[in-house]
Amino acid sequence: MLNFNIRGENIEVTPAIRDYVINKVQKIEKFFNEGVNASANVNLKVYNDKKTKVEVTIPLKNLTLRAEERHEDMYAGIDLIVDKLERQIRKHKTKVNRKLRDREGVGVYFANNVTPNNNDSGKDEDFEIVRTKQFDLKPMDEDEAILQMNLLGHDFYVYTDAETNNTNIVYRRKDGKYGLIETN
Repeated sequence: MLNFNIRGENIEVTPAIRDYVINKVQKIEKFFNEGVNASANVNLKVYNDKKTKVEVTIPLKNLTLRAEERHEDMYAGIDLIVDKLERQIRKHKTKVNRKLRDREGVGVYFANNVTPNNNDSGKDEDFEIVRTKQFDLKPMDEDEAILQMNLLGHDFYVYTDAETNNTNIVYRRKDGKYGLIETN
């Protein structure tokens, strides 16, 4: 069940606007099983040029659904927000059904709390693995891993740390520097 917190900036939230927001955003409840309690924080803004901005944030246990829309008509913006939220839910549900069903976190949350919907239009982004590689992880230090990554011309390199025997990843950051991901 969604609880609503609706705020307006430069606009008075009239009962008509409040009812419209609640009726539209409640449509996403069909994706959740009973017993899910969440708050929908809705922020409505009107700018000097009469454009409106609608923001909806729904923090859940392991995921936050958030959508934002600018539009000349506030009611049309609210309609578009609901579409965006439904796409986000379908996208996460699709990922869960494929890969994360047995893992903890988001996968368990959606596996237990999202009901199947057979009306999916297939417009959601599909993730397709087009190539698989297998290789042996050579024990080395992070400096050697960075050299190997640069020699191969890759943006990341997976290796076994010679000291800890853990699998680590070095990667090139957008600023040109390097990052290290250590596993336990």
